[in-house]
Order: sequence, then structure tokens, then C-alpha cells
Amino acid sequence: NELKESLAKKVQLVNGLNVIIERIDLDSAEAVKNISFHLKDSIQDLFLVLGTVSKGKPSITIAISDSLVMDKKMDAGKMVRELAVEIKGGGGGQPFYATAGGSDPEGLDRALLKAKDYVNP
Repeated sequence: NELKESLAKKVQLVNGLNVIIERIDLDSAEAVKNISFHLKDSIQDLFLVLGTVSKGKPSITIAISDSLVMDKKMDAGKMVRELAVEIKGGGGGQPFYATAGGSDPEGLDRALLKAKDYVNP
């Protein structure tokens, strides 16, 4: 899949984590989930945040490697709820995978910018 490959090439090493924070163009939540899990399975120590807008509605997906959840106590569910404020929405999930939807697509870029704070000291 072309998108998976192009995202995998965007990995940036930040403080020992493999970070991908990107806005992507995908209409299906299932497709975003599949890509997230594929990347999580194939890239070690991954911190992934994807933002999409589908039918005018923004959504945020966070996937975090199990190793980071355990060693660094990262929690995608908590993070996604904080980021969802920027898109006037809500969400949740598990520590290693969480999603949020909202009503303000203009807030998506702000949310992705804010996501960088989780990996930068």
C-alpha cells in the first residue's frame, strides 16, 4: 500500500522514539485503523498520530507501540481526549490505540502540532 510506505518513510527519530505525526487523506475509519496497526506492527517504538477529515468531520487516531506504553507510561486514550478539544470533539480508547472525532476541521492542524509536545521534552 502506497500510503503505508509513504508514512513509514516519514518516521522521525525523536528522543529515541520513532515518530509519525501526519495529516492524511483517507475516507474510511477502518482503513486508518488498518494502516495504524500495520505501522505499529512493523516499526519499533512507534508513536503515531494521524489526522483525517472525512465528510467535513475531523478525526484523530493515535497508535503507540506496546513497549512505549509499558516503559514510558504513554496513554493514547488520555492523549486523544486532550487533542480532541482542538477539534471540538471527544474520544478515547486503550493506551496503545485510541481515536477521537470532532466537529471543527480547522482545529486538526493545531491538534497535530500539540501532539508533538508528547514526544518533545
